[in-house]
Amino acid sequence: MSGAGIRRVGIVGGGQMGAGIAEVCARAGLDTIVCEATRQAAEAAHRRIRVSLERAVQRGKLGRPAAETALERVTVTSEPADLADRQLVVEAVVEDAAAKAEVFTVLDKAVDDPRAILATNTSSLPVMRLGMATGRADRVVGLHFFNPVPVLPLVEVVTTLHTSTATATAVHDFATRTLGKTVIRSTDRAGFVVNALLIPYLLSAIRMTESGFASAADVDRGMELGCAHPMGPLRLADLIGLDTVASIAESLYEEFKEPLHAPPPLLLRMVEAGLLGRKTGRGFHVYDRGEEPR
Repeated sequence: MSGAGIRRVGIVGGGQMGAGIAEVCARAGLDTIVCEATRQAAEAAHRRIRVSLERAVQRGKLGRPAAETALERVTVTSEPADLADRQLVVEAVVEDAAAKAEVFTVLDKAVDDPRAILATNTSSLPVMRLGMATGRADRVVGLHFFNPVPVLPLVEVVTTLHTSTATATAVHDFATRTLGKTVIRSTDRAGFVVNALLIPYLLSAIRMTESGFASAADVDRGMELGCAHPMGPLRLADLIGLDTVASIAESLYEEFKEPLHAPPPLLLRMVEAGLLGRKTGRGFHVYDRGEEPR
């Protein structure tokens, strides 16, 4: 199956990332189904997509007719069986290896076409492990989008030892030609390209704040004004979600055993306290719960 031939897409998980992936697929003219664990969660995912499209209209990034048409292309469900005819399914559930592997086991049974591609949006976990939870490891690939998905142009395509050349080519073409994204390629190692470089930097900023060397505001101000970064490392960590940062750090440390990858105690305590950044209204900075990362 070529990337251009993919017209029916499924997304498992309708949170911030899953809803964003569904939105860009719908805006690209694709028949899009979002599958969530419950009907209530599925309806919340639909609202999330609707609000994002409306925001794009209000900011002049999208015409209202195009937004309405895109929303009409999105169906939500809580039944994996509804994904049976999908040509590509992207998993975007919580960054937990066991939870993701369970999703892939379910998808392997639910998706009828043996040529269909099963992709994961994981930011750090081994893609091979997810492929081995299916009977079609050659059709499993990493397709890692970045938050916010409708805005950021990059996608990482991650291949395993089993991923076929045809699968890698199809998802590359799909991401570039259909979705209009820019693709970089990575082999299956923790953190892939972007997070393998980014997370140690974020952890260094957290350690600097944890030690009392500098305040969170000054760390961010220093990198924004001194290095021309559009966003300081602690604001960026808050945007990503501190639980996600900790999860990626743990994956990196598990694979490489490098001290710079170990999540600092302050980060772990903040996650335990539910101070996860923008999505909870408080992380290293305090946010209006309505504040959007765009």
